[in-house]
Amino acid sequence: MENNKKLVINPKWCKGCGICAEFCPKDVLKIVHNKVQIVNDEACIKCGLCELRCPDYAIYIEKEGE
Repeated sequence: MENNKKLVINPKWCKGCGICAEFCPKDVLKIVHNKVQIVNDEACIKCGLCELRCPDYAIYIEKEGE
């Protein structure tokens, strides 16, 4: 796991489709009130599947400090 990266969500762009949550291998994401939320940040392995699958670019992995 890379500690210098973090998972970021732009709720304004999220339409709540749930694709990111379905592809997450560690169940880090959940759709709550039609928006994705991080529910288990400690389990995130920063694999990037959520970022890759999001059709609206609403979720991404960012290097800390950017």
